Amino acid sequence: QVQLVESGGGLVQAGGSLRLSCVASGNIRSIGVMGWYRQAPGKQRDLVAIISTRDEVEYVDSVKGRFTISRDNGFRGVYLQVNSLMPEDTAGYYCAANFGQCWGQGTQVTVSS
Repeated sequence: QVQLVESGGGLVQAGGSLRLSCVASGNIRSIGVMGWYRQAPGKQRDLVAIISTRDEVEYVDSVKGRFTISRDNGFRGVYLQVNSLMPEDTAGYYCAANFGQCWGQGTQVTVSS
């Protein structure tokens, strides 16, 4: 079992930045891929970025060049640097292990125009 706790969200103006953190505990050796997802009110939860044990990364097109995913060795910490924020980035941001096998409780990012 893996436990995930996110932090780092907040209210920022358009163009601002945040660094989201996800701390993992428990059976972290079972983690092969960690991802950040986001869910806006009334919308489905969508994948934003993923990182593998080989540090291979993938991003959804809408965040390429603005968001950067990174991790500590062993997946104890996974981070999402979010830059050049836009109001449409407003959402709850969640980290998940192994494509949704385990989820954190989320951290809210709100971007004002």
